[in-house]
Amino acid sequence: MRVERTAKIYPCALVIDDRGALTMGARSQIDDFAFVNAGQLCRIGRFVHIASFVSVIGGGTFIIDDFSGLSAGCRVITGTDDYIGPFLTNPTVPREFTNRQVSHVTIGKYVVVGTNAVLFPGVTLGEGVAVAACAVVRRDLAPWGVYAGDPIRKIGERDGATIREKAANLLGRLELEAAAERDLLAL
Repeated sequence: MRVERTAKIYPCALVIDDRGALTMGARSQIDDFAFVNAGQLCRIGRFVHIASFVSVIGGGTFIIDDFSGLSAGCRVITGTDDYIGPFLTNPTVPREFTNRQVSHVTIGKYVVVGTNAVLFPGVTLGEGVAVAACAVVRRDLAPWGVYAGDPIRKIGERDGATIREKAANLLGRLELEAAAERDLLAL
C-alpha cells in the first residue's frame, strides 16, 4: 500500500490490500466505515473522496481518477459470480467449481457518484460524469453527462471547461503555497 502523506484513511475504514495493489494520491480520503478490497489493482487519484459506507469489492481492478468522489453507500463491484450458469457461487467455494468473472470499474477525473449508486463490473465512467443517487450503472457512461435511474439514462450535461479551470486554479494555488513554504524553510 502506497498512500501519499496528505491522504487520509480514517481509523474505522477497512482497507484490505494483501497484494500491495493500492496507491492513494495526495489529499484523498477514505471515510470511517468504508470498505475497500484492493483486489488486483486499486488506484485512487488526488483529491478523491470515498464516503462512509461505500464498498469496493470483487477482486478486480478499481481506478478512480483525480477530483472524483463516491457518496455514502455506493457499491463498486469489480467482479462477481456467474449466477445463471451451472456453477456454485460465493468466495468460500474453490475456484474450479465457480465461474467467477473478474473485471474492472474505472472512474475518470471530476466524476461524482451519488448516494447508494451501484457500479457493476466492466464499466467505465468518462471524465466529468455525474451519477444520481440510487442509479444502477451496467454500461460505460460518456464524458460530462449526468445520468440517473435503472435502467440508467442521460438526463443532462456538466460544464467541463469550468470544472477543469477550477481544478487547475486549485492546483496552481497549492503549488504557490508549497513554493512559499519551501522558501521559508530555506531561510
